Amino acid sequence: LLACAVPAPAAAADPDGVWPLRPRPAVATGFDPPASPWGAGHRGVDLVGSPGQVVRAALPGTVSYAAGLAGRGVVVVSHGTTRTTYEPVQAEVSVGDPVGAGDRLGTLQTAPSHCVPRSCLHWGWIDSVSGAYLDPLRLVGVGPVRLLPFLGADPLGPVPGPAQGPVHGTAQGTAQGTA
Repeated sequence: LLACAVPAPAAAADPDGVWPLRPRPAVATGFDPPASPWGAGHRGVDLVGSPGQVVRAALPGTVSYAAGLAGRGVVVVSHGTTRTTYEPVQAEVSVGDPVGAGDRLGTLQTAPSHCVPRSCLHWGWIDSVSGAYLDPLRLVGVGPVRLLPFLGADPLGPVPGPAQGPVHGTAQGTAQGTA
């Protein structure tokens, strides 16, 4: 009987985006998705910037929100099945405006946050279908590192632990009481 392996469908590649701040900013706080929809976590990344610095769209899309929310300026750009979020931003775009990757959305505002005394842009990426938060650093090729097995071999050797059955070539694997 022959078994045939059916390849798994390839995962959709992340889109190629651009940094929303230039030059490439330092990451003050990384992505830490919540374990549950209402749980604690950090649903994006904080990028170190300067008040008044230009904030740019990471991907092409359409502005779907550009207004204040909870005392901060927020811009949301929809990209079909995902959307990116930027705050605190003094918007220079309006709902319905098309934007290209790297286009100016507005300027970074100073707002009370966990970044004080620095100014930070909170940058988020959301799956519009499932509502899942995604790591926006994946858009610029800085997402999580995934290690692959070393050519199918275990480079660290066997896992230590209790032996299962006789171990050949040792006192455990030889008959006892024989000379």
